[in-house]
Order: sequence, then C-alpha cells, then structure tokens
Amino acid sequence: MRRALTTLLLVLITLTGGAAAAAAVMPDEVIVEDTAGVLDSNTLLPALENIEFREPTTVAVYTYNGPADNEDGTVLNAEVLRFAREEHPEWLSEDGQKWADGLFIFALDPTGRWTGTYYGEDRKISLDQQEDIRSETNELFAEANWTEGTIAAVKEAAKLINRPWYLSPGAIIGFIVAGVAAAGSVVTYVVVRRNRRTKNRKLLTEADASYSSVTRDLDATEVNANTIPDDSSYGSRVLEEYRTFMTRYNKATALNNAAHALSDKDLMNRSSTVTVEEYADAALELDGLDDVIADTNALLNKAPGWERAWDRQTDPLQEDLGRLDDLLEGKDAVARDSATARALLAFRQQSREDLAAAATELAEDRITPEQALDRIKAAREKLSDLLDKHAQTVISAQAKTDSERKLMQKELDKASAPGRRDRRYRPGIVDTAFPAYFYYSVGSFNTGIQHGTSSVESARSSASGSTGYGGSGGSFSGAGSSGRF
Repeated sequence: MRRALTTLLLVLITLTGGAAAAAAVMPDEVIVEDTAGVLDSNTLLPALENIEFREPTTVAVYTYNGPADNEDGTVLNAEVLRFAREEHPEWLSEDGQKWADGLFIFALDPTGRWTGTYYGEDRKISLDQQEDIRSETNELFAEANWTEGTIAAVKEAAKLINRPWYLSPGAIIGFIVAGVAAAGSVVTYVVVRRNRRTKNRKLLTEADASYSSVTRDLDATEVNANTIPDDSSYGSRVLEEYRTFMTRYNKATALNNAAHALSDKDLMNRSSTVTVEEYADAALELDGLDDVIADTNALLNKAPGWERAWDRQTDPLQEDLGRLDDLLEGKDAVARDSATARALLAFRQQSREDLAAAATELAEDRITPEQALDRIKAAREKLSDLLDKHAQTVISAQAKTDSERKLMQKELDKASAPGRRDRRYRPGIVDTAFPAYFYYSVGSFNTGIQHGTSSVESARSSASGSTGYGGSGGSFSGAGSSGRF
C-alpha cells in the first residue's frame, strides 16, 4: 500500500509539475470596452495583462447597462453578439457563426445584474465551469466592486481554459481514491456492518420494550375493551380495531421469535434489518393501540384517570398550535402578513380557548365525551383547511412560474401523504376511529414548504445559465452562457 501511494504521488508530481511549467502565457491582447463606465482601467488593465493562461489567449471585457427588470439571460448574450458584429467583427469566426479561436470574452451588465462568459471553440469549457467563473464574481459584484470582480473572473477563467484533464479536481481525487480504494473498501465494509448491527440492536431493544408492555397489559387491555360502550361512535370504531388485536399480537410474537433467533453476526446483514424492522413496527403499533383502548375506556366511561386520557387526545393539536409561532412569526416566516396567516393566528387563539372550555364542560358533564372528541376532530379539520389555504399563499409568494408552483405543491403533497408510521408515533382515539381521515399537521406543512423551497432553488440554480442568443442571433452557436448575480 505504501509503495502504491508513493507511486501515485510521484505520478501526480510529474503531471502537475509539467503542467505548471506550461501554464505561463500572458494574454495575446487585452481589450476593454467599458460602455457602462464602471471599471477602473488603471487597475484593471495591468492586472489582466499579467494573468497567466495555458495557451495564448485574447481577453475581451465588455460592460453595458441593460434593462433593470431583465429576467432573460439571452438579452445579455444577444447584446454581446450585437456589439461584436458592429464593433469587433474580429471576435467572430470567419463564417460568423461562432466566436473566434483563441478568444475569451467576459461581459457584465451591472444594472440588470447579469454576467456572461464566451469562448472561441478552442477555448470553450463546460457549462459547470462557466458557472464557476461567474460564481467568483458574486460577492464582489454584490458590493459593486466591478473592477476586482472582473479581475477575479478572468483569473478563474485562466485556471480552467485548456486545463489538462489530470489537473481537474475529479482526476486528482481519483488518483488519491485509487491509492486507498483497496484498504478503504475493507474498512468501509467493516464499519457499515458494525453500524448496521448497532442500529439493529437498538431497534430490537425498543421493540422488546413495546412488546413486553403489550404482553404485560394483555389482560388489562381485554378488560378495557370489554367495558368500552359499543353504542358510542368512537367506542364502536375502536372496538373494530381491537377485534384483530390478538391476530396482530400473535404475528408480533412470531416476529419476536424470528428477531431473537438472529445471531450477533446475523444482525450485521441487511436482510436481518428487514426482520427487526417488521418486528419493531408490529410491536410499536400494538403498544399504541392498547394505550388507545385504555384511553377510550377511561374517557367514554369517565373512569378514574379520564382527565389524563383527555389530555393525551388534545396533545397533538396543542403541539400543532404551538408550532404555529415559528411558522407564522419566525424571522424566516413567509407571507406572515397575509390573510391566511392572520386566519391561522386567530384560529390558534380560538382553538386554545375552545379546548379549555371543552375540558371544563366535560368535567361538569355539560357535554359528553363523544361531543368533546368531536370538537378535537372539528378543530383538526379546520386547521387542515387553514394550512392548505396558507400553503397556497406561500406557494404564490415563493414560486415565480407555473412549473415552480407545481414543484412546491408536489413536495407539499409528498410531505402530507400517508406512509409508514414514524416509530415514535402514538395514535389517539380520533386517529384510530378515523384512520383514513386526512389531517394536515403543521409539521408536514413545514417539511413540505422547506423541501418545496429547496427544490425550487435547486431548479433555479440549474437553470440559471442561459446559452441562447435570442432571435437576433440567427444561427449563431458560439460557446458561452450568462447568469444572474
């Protein structure tokens, strides 16, 4: 291994050393056309003339003040092409369809906040590398430091234009990776298997705790189920779930046996994870259901401890109401002054008052437990509706196009779609009685908006470079692109 790494290091030194010696060519010519009047030529020209390229290159800088409301990158591209045709035809190839060989153009529109880079066919680089050049200017141009930003762009271009393949970051990393791959693969294999065993042990411990709790409470669960009033709309629905309780318990027992039959070595295997996860899902679901059965019995019969059972039913809604603070009043809140945001804030206050009133009325027998649960269900339905409306407000504020709106809506739908339950999830009476009913939680809303915003920003980033030259460009196909800063 030591000899292999030494050999690779010598190869790297040889390759990079040879390349460094070749990378010492000053620009053939530097042309600055500062029609926007934003550059300091006394600083710019000497700096550009001393930048080293790998091949003799003509460097052209063009600035102009474009429209302030320009959202189309082809506007700058077309302007650079127009200027070249009218003022610098030598920037074009003989047939006028591409940029001249040996040419690099940097263009700046400080008003519209666009930059562009353009290349002769023998100097062109990838779109990602073109974006890297423009990225070098962002911080400087954000401070209106136009001269230093332009110098930074040309310096980065000199590094990337005609760069040998073996000097690319990917190639250098590849040499290093190749040298340690054999040892690394073995280490990775061992680490992954050990981590999998650790996770499986932890999950098995959690599943055992739930399974033991269910087993210990089997008799109590049966007693609770037998005393749930079956004429109650909620009680009858919970009893429907209980009728399959023992079948599910027997399945959990079989999975318990299968999981505990796995050796310490087996727990390192991916296939064992499936068995452990199935056991955990079954055990935790039963552990949640027997709690619901106990709460249903206590609450519907107003048995001792019913107050705690009631609190457990309101906890998810109270948690959602608390999360509205960050959603609507945090420093990063979107559309905080909108009508939908105000409606949610009003709902939060009213709902808290209603829940407190329901607890009092229930204690004084002025409403039945079913009526109290109906209020929770109605409040969650209302919250879902208000969140959905606010989601549309946020999407309208964040998205600029139909495609972005659809992308954000897709992420919201994905976040709220029913899937495999979180292993920490403990269902309540309302969830168990109406398992297919959709409740839009603040948590799923936040997740959906965050993912939607990230997806939109990613899409904008990938589409930020514009390579077209507009209708006036005709069949011109010179290499280059523009982007916002």
